[in-house]
Amino acid sequence: MEIIFQIGDKIVYPMHGAGVIESIEEREVLGNKQLYCVMMMKNLQLMFPLNCKIGVRGIVDLEILEDALTVFSHEASGPIANPTQRHRSNMNKLKSGDIYEGVQVIRDLVQMGKKRTLAMGDKTMLDNALQILTSELLLVKGMAQEEADHFLDEVINC
Repeated sequence: MEIIFQIGDKIVYPMHGAGVIESIEEREVLGNKQLYCVMMMKNLQLMFPLNCKIGVRGIVDLEILEDALTVFSHEASGPIANPTQRHRSNMNKLKSGDIYEGVQVIRDLVQMGKKRTLAMGDKTMLDNALQILTSELLLVKGMAQEEADHFLDEVINC
């Protein structure tokens, strides 16, 4: 079995954010023994199979992070008027784990929020996408939470 991640690796788990692998443990679930990565994110402990195919990736380097943040200076994607379709599209982007797609979700929802009040589903999606990006920013730049929040606020609103 090829081990992709190691203890101490900084990774991004789609839909939850970035964290550090604290341990790799063998667990038996429904009679199957597998190796699981254990990571802590704020007050949440996540365990996932080491060989999972759910978009878990290492954090990006500083150059890619800065390039991804330039997406905020681009025009929003064509708005999807249907809330269900918009939610599905944004959810798929976040589930992909791709930092560029996550930034697009934030950009599009922020720009939409400047034109009208966001619906609760859109607001929740925006908050989740911001949390995921902030958690990666913390690890890439080594910032404190307040510093990262302020930094992102400035990048998004410029």
